[in-house]
Amino acid sequence: MFLDRMAEDIKSAIDKDPAAKSILEVVLCYPGIHALWFHRIAHLLYNRKMYVIARLVSHFARFTTGVEIHPGANIGRRVFIDHGMGVVIGETSEIGDGSLIYKGVVLGGTNLEKGKRHPTLGKNVVVGSNACILGPIKIGDGAKIGSGSVVVKDVPIGATVVGVPGKIVEKKTAEKLELDFEHGNLPDPIADVVKIMLKMQHELEQRLGAIEKDHNIKARNIFHDYEEKAAEELPDDK
Repeated sequence: MFLDRMAEDIKSAIDKDPAAKSILEVVLCYPGIHALWFHRIAHLLYNRKMYVIARLVSHFARFTTGVEIHPGANIGRRVFIDHGMGVVIGETSEIGDGSLIYKGVVLGGTNLEKGKRHPTLGKNVVVGSNACILGPIKIGDGAKIGSGSVVVKDVPIGATVVGVPGKIVEKKTAEKLELDFEHGNLPDPIADVVKIMLKMQHELEQRLGAIEKDHNIKARNIFHDYEEKAAEELPDDK
């Protein structure tokens, strides 16, 4: 059973990391894989109420891999932690099968209660580098969390979340949901707004120009005025 899970982990790493050249490389040089293997031992001890020994195993794994996983966390099959350094996974966290977690990700709590206080990730979730998912919230299957995002609310199935605090910028229907690990290919809502504003400005300038032409109004180019104003405000190099 344990060896079968190890084989799954290795295959998952090769499938999700184009830098993986061989099985031997993954076995020897992938700290995210090592952290998962240590966690399985720690989790087994934790479930048998051997809490101190379980924490010692997880502490040793943290020291050797840079990945901190509490022994109580529930992690599914074929999960891959890429690079791994700085990843923190809290005690009541749950991670669904096939998910991908990049370096610096935090699955943390927001209160001091003894019960469920960490996130639940569905299947095939992608969490970008340095993202924080906080509290007992649910991240739907196939969701993508952009790098550096801070998520404190539930995320529906197939949604893409970016920003601080995290905002949903894209949704996928259940029919269109598919495995997608392109965590770098995310919408930029700020850039989209700027593009819309520039397009509106261009259309307004065209309309204003048409009105001036119809009424024989002679006015300087609007950009000329801005250029003069900018020149006045800029400091003199001399």
